[in-house]
Amino acid sequence: MALKFSVITCTWNSKAYLHESIASLLSQDYPDIEYIFVDGGSTDGTLEQIAALPRSYRLLENVRGGVSRAMNEGLRIATGDVIAYLHSDDYYLQPDVLSRVARHLQESGRSWLFGRTMTCIDGKLHADDYIAPRYSYSSLLRGNFIPHPATFVRRDLMLRAGGFDTGLKYAMDYDLWLKIGRMHDPVQLDEPLTAFREHEGSLSSSSRTRLAAMAEDFRVRLKYAGYNPVSRLAHYARYFVRRQRVINAKGHA
Repeated sequence: MALKFSVITCTWNSKAYLHESIASLLSQDYPDIEYIFVDGGSTDGTLEQIAALPRSYRLLENVRGGVSRAMNEGLRIATGDVIAYLHSDDYYLQPDVLSRVARHLQESGRSWLFGRTMTCIDGKLHADDYIAPRYSYSSLLRGNFIPHPATFVRRDLMLRAGGFDTGLKYAMDYDLWLKIGRMHDPVQLDEPLTAFREHEGSLSSSSRTRLAAMAEDFRVRLKYAGYNPVSRLAHYARYFVRRQRVINAKGHA
């Protein structure tokens, strides 16, 4: 039986970039897509853009409390077999992304899948020069290499994992991958599926934010790392080396 996708887009004053995200969804050649918007109280014309959609959609308005809560609210009303989060400033790179994901999930019998992303800066796409390691739970514990916009998870697995931790500001996706990774191994694709837009308003745009995100990632990592003292010492060492690199890069900027 064909899989049904629920694509959840969280918005808040997203008018500047939402049109490209919507266009990439509308171009998908996959026939069974539930489109869900979760809006945090937009006043810039975002809601009018959504209302002009030439297809059916579901909309939750005035959802406050941060991105994690918004994503969980979208999950709560989703009816699809597979959940995808496509933020308002990200977009699918090809019209057959969901078709390819569905085929890989069905052929493998697995419950989640991730691919790669490209970065969109000032309207230009840049290839990801990072070579992701092959997936294993131990490699994921060493660092998050799973890009949120290119990850697709069966709804029943998302619900079993409890969705996103609303107490986290940066590492909620990493926390979720570590939760579901303990239950099932994913399909790993090496090709880019989604464009991640980097701009002044994005969470990862400053070195201060990067340091805060790294610290939260580290706390999440330790939560799942177990209590082997040698292993925990290795996690501490990697964290402080990575942190120092960011600080050094800031000093030379």
